[in-house]
Amino acid sequence: MAAKRSDAENKGSGRRGASPQSGQEQRSESALSLERIVATAVELLDAEGVDGLKMRRLADRLGSGAMSLYWHVDNKEKVFDLALDAVLENRAPPVASEDWRRDIVHMLEDWRASMLRHPWSASLLPRRALGPNILIRLELLSKTLSKAGVADADLNAAIWSLWNFVIGATITRANFDLSDDDRAAAQQRLTGLSQHYPTIERSRLLLDNDWDGAFRKGLDFLLDGLAPRQ
Repeated sequence: MAAKRSDAENKGSGRRGASPQSGQEQRSESALSLERIVATAVELLDAEGVDGLKMRRLADRLGSGAMSLYWHVDNKEKVFDLALDAVLENRAPPVASEDWRRDIVHMLEDWRASMLRHPWSASLLPRRALGPNILIRLELLSKTLSKAGVADADLNAAIWSLWNFVIGATITRANFDLSDDDRAAAQQRLTGLSQHYPTIERSRLLLDNDWDGAFRKGLDFLLDGLAPRQ
């Protein structure tokens, strides 16, 4: 029995001898948190876009091993879902007034601004799982439309119309990034082709960079159509 105890103690002391390294690894892993992983993923996406998010690169930014990340997230797809939902959190004060149009404009302008701060988010949103923050936005939007008198039969069409408008406007703004010289050159070329494209040449479409104004006016067009008929 003494020999067995001695063997067990030797084995135990061997494990204890390895514990400093093991403890160091545990401390390194415990320094990670889901919140820190998501925040760092957002930073990486802002800097390098969707293609730049690799688990190894994320781990390097966090100063950890890639395998340590999997204690907190199942895979890269989950990181995308969490990062997307994080940037769509509605941090603006809640608005609820008697003017339903003003409330909806406030909601959608805030939504668009959130995505423009993180341009990768607009391209990810249509193909990612809907997290709690986007669901909160959609619930608030649908509740406001419903209170304004939009019939239940029309509610989904109204929500998707506004969703499509916000996503499309954000993606276009994020990617249509021409310099003033490029715009002027494109408009000049269009002027030379005015016999084929007279209307867009006359409107000077390619020189118009009032993105915020176009968004608001386009939203007004949509809301005019959604206004309950008296």
